[in-house]
Amino acid sequence: MERRRWTRERWFDVIFLVGFAFKGIDGLVELAAGIPLLVLRPGQVEAAARTITAGELQEDPDDLVAHLVRHGAATLSADATLFAAAYLIVHGLVKLGIVAAIFRGSRRLYPWAIAALSAFVVWQGYELVRHPGIGLALLTLFDVGIVALTVREQRHHRGLRDALRSLWGRDDVPRGQKPSVGTSATLGP
Repeated sequence: MERRRWTRERWFDVIFLVGFAFKGIDGLVELAAGIPLLVLRPGQVEAAARTITAGELQEDPDDLVAHLVRHGAATLSADATLFAAAYLIVHGLVKLGIVAAIFRGSRRLYPWAIAALSAFVVWQGYELVRHPGIGLALLTLFDVGIVALTVREQRHHRGLRDALRSLWGRDDVPRGQKPSVGTSATLGP
């Protein structure tokens, strides 16, 4: 069995695939967090935050994340809760839609994915200037990386399936092309 080298291209494929997997998971988490915010009042959000963080604060009374969650929930107004719900739901749906369409191989969606993610990066950058925070900074950097990788894959006319094929050792199919039915891509002309 031939041992395959880990080329630069294969590392980019891994990063691209892992990045899009995290994008899909992030979209699911945002959707799951946004839907309850549509129906919960700020007092209910604060009570839920206290319940969720109680165990962690018992173990570590100085837990920064738990205190940030409680503080954020305590300062939510009704308008802020509605805005957060709308943002999380729209952002989550856009991410899930992008991941699903690109996974299915729709290369026509790449410009739309790049535009949508870039718009979120611009908005997140604006919010980062107004309200600096490590979480938003990391999310913004992650989104910038995903946009850059998506641009790279679009330029190479590749999709998620092409990146998967590359990792599985099926580089015999030219980039962005599928083998024709009834023929082997490994055979010569």
